[in-house]
Amino acid sequence: MKLNAEIGKRVVWTVLGMLWLGGVVTGLGLLVGYDNRPGVAAQAPAAWPVESRLVLDHERPTLVMLAHPLCDCTRASVAEFAELMARAATQPKAYILFIEPTGIRRDWEKTELWRAARAIPGVTVLRDSGSVEADIFGVETSGQTLLYDVDGRLLFSGGTTGARGHVGDNEGRATILALLDHEDPQKSASSVFGCSLFGEQDVRGTQATPYASAN
Repeated sequence: MKLNAEIGKRVVWTVLGMLWLGGVVTGLGLLVGYDNRPGVAAQAPAAWPVESRLVLDHERPTLVMLAHPLCDCTRASVAEFAELMARAATQPKAYILFIEPTGIRRDWEKTELWRAARAIPGVTVLRDSGSVEADIFGVETSGQTLLYDVDGRLLFSGGTTGARGHVGDNEGRATILALLDHEDPQKSASSVFGCSLFGEQDVRGTQATPYASAN
């Protein structure tokens, strides 16, 4: 009887251990899947949109990132943006725009991400009130980055990270750097990893309202 009880306990603990291990493996699989699941790619205009309030630079390429100020994944995107600005042979005219949905309290977008973006030399940080510019550039995912040449032609559309929240060498950053170095990267797009710009709590405005520079 005692021996049977001991065997029963061992079986129970073995089963529980297998269930725990299975749960851990499943959780890790879901986490890895999430990290590597790209967001919705932008339907960016092939030519610089004349209705944009951003200024296209006709002497150097223009680089634009759209971001959600509360997206943790975008911390890595901003860090990689800073890295490519530091390494680029040709310094682009660079913007990082943080969406400000209609009806949100003033300065809602001025988070740690905003401050990190402002710290990047050569970058103009703006609020995109009513998500007007995001709509104009067809952007759906935080961290989406667009590069236009001096004639307003779209050279690149994608992200600056290789996975959600991960910094390090990646296809998007390498492609942008190659284009800024006047090389042919053989690619013009990459996946973008970030949160949706338009969560359920964020309602896009329909009227263009002025955005203010952070600089």
